[in-house]
Amino acid sequence: MIRFVNAKINIGLNVVAKREDGYHDLETVFYPVGLECGLPHQPGPFDDVLEVTYDSGEMSGCRFQFVGRRIDCPPKKNLVVRAASLFLGKYNERLSDLNKFGMFQITLDKHLPDGAGLGGGSADAAFTLASLNEITGNHFSESELSGMAVKLGADCPFFLINSPCFASGIGEDLNKMDLDLHEYVILIIKPDVYVSTAEAFADVTPHKPDFDLRFLPFLPIEEWKEKVVNDFEPSVFSRHPELSEIKSRLYDSGALYASMSGSGSAIYGIYRDKDLAFKERDRIESTYPGVWLFGL
Repeated sequence: MIRFVNAKINIGLNVVAKREDGYHDLETVFYPVGLECGLPHQPGPFDDVLEVTYDSGEMSGCRFQFVGRRIDCPPKKNLVVRAASLFLGKYNERLSDLNKFGMFQITLDKHLPDGAGLGGGSADAAFTLASLNEITGNHFSESELSGMAVKLGADCPFFLINSPCFASGIGEDLNKMDLDLHEYVILIIKPDVYVSTAEAFADVTPHKPDFDLRFLPFLPIEEWKEKVVNDFEPSVFSRHPELSEIKSRLYDSGALYASMSGSGSAIYGIYRDKDLAFKERDRIESTYPGVWLFGL
């Protein structure tokens, strides 16, 4: 079984409240981008490629292979390894006959960038859960898989749905949203900047948002610039002015809406005019390590 693992962008991100458990309540719109969700892209590879196979021989267990971009993470912290271990443990508890399936082989060809706010690691984990569930006979329901996914990351459950969603709570409370950007082109730029979660939250003060993102589909995209905000931008932009400059450049080049995704550092612009998007892509693709166009 081979799956193309897509990413997501955040359209708006509001930090609503500080929780007693130390986390924050958020409100955001997750929008998937990549081959799996019907948004082809260029140039070069973007989606991760996940292959899950099994050999019903006498040996039993799970082998992992990571190719493509180097993954600087010990196995016990790798989200694919953690997802597989969690799933197979739950499966063994439920059926107590895992050995009949023999040896699993999981190969990840990694291309999605780290530290981008695009959810690459969470997507890998969610796709691993879904693929293992399918290859073992779909013994777990969507809600059960979601319960596993949230243990791996707050945005992991989204990639099991993989369609536009309004997200609240820590990002795990999801409601599908009728939002379709297939008539537009999305330009994503990943500069050589890493933003830690702690850094992103450093100067953010939780507050009630001025605009309710649940009404995003009813707001013309031309009005998003004035109403749809990412609360992490002021804090992150003050430390990394380059990101603010990229966002301004996207607007200057004709983007209808531009924003940082998640806590950064990827910046995206949404264009109605494909020629403008292509021209901007051509101007900047040699400047930044990652530049992609979606919805061609």
